[in-house]
Amino acid sequence: MTTTLIVLAHPSPTSFNHSWAQATEHACRSLNQTVLWSDLNSLDFDPVEKASHYSKTDLVEPYDVLKTQESASNSGALPRDIIDELVKLQQADRVVFHFPIWWFAPPAILKGWCERVLANGELHDTDNRFDTGKCSGKSALLCVTTGSKATESTFNGKEGDIQMLLWPFAYTLRYLGFSVLKPKIIHGVHGYHKGQAKSALDKRLREELSAHTDTITRFDNLPKLSFNADEDFDDQGQLRPFAPSHSFFVRHQP
Repeated sequence: MTTTLIVLAHPSPTSFNHSWAQATEHACRSLNQTVLWSDLNSLDFDPVEKASHYSKTDLVEPYDVLKTQESASNSGALPRDIIDELVKLQQADRVVFHFPIWWFAPPAILKGWCERVLANGELHDTDNRFDTGKCSGKSALLCVTTGSKATESTFNGKEGDIQMLLWPFAYTLRYLGFSVLKPKIIHGVHGYHKGQAKSALDKRLREELSAHTDTITRFDNLPKLSFNADEDFDDQGQLRPFAPSHSFFVRHQP
């Protein structure tokens, strides 16, 4: 049986992001999947990695985040809230992230979740990353809202290319070995619409929620993002001359 973890990063239970995450749960349960939840704001998740999370036994002085995480991972002494999240991640076959774009990036609580939960030693180490990542075999889907229009969120748009803005988060998942599906993005979601514009938005969002079951049903057949394989890089970590480039973040010299 497939297990899906829903990670929600929005503080308002009345937000569209919250309704969209609930639609993911409904769709998964209709397919007899097991559903796990990480509603980060409801959990009051602390996104700040800091020394006080760790015992003196595992704390590496001067404070070193990676070494401290590795020590706590090896001794089985990671913080309780991190262990809870790791258990869900390890049980999940799929992870569906629901979040808005704020200041051209995911919310801070989700970035902090990555910094704390994706712990060195537990979910990655020198020998287990990218092609050999510990989350190999798992898939992730980003369900994202923007306040900007679709036309503003393209490669030549005033708000910046949304695919580029999401690439660092997608690459974080790729680093762990995830297969990352092409993000599902809904634009123009904000609270300043009035009159006919608000009615049109509400209608469009209802239609998106209704169509979401089909997205989850087709999960395994949805298009995936392309990333370079380990063999595409030389011993210095540079893209080989004849290797493909899948992003402006990893590209050949113009």
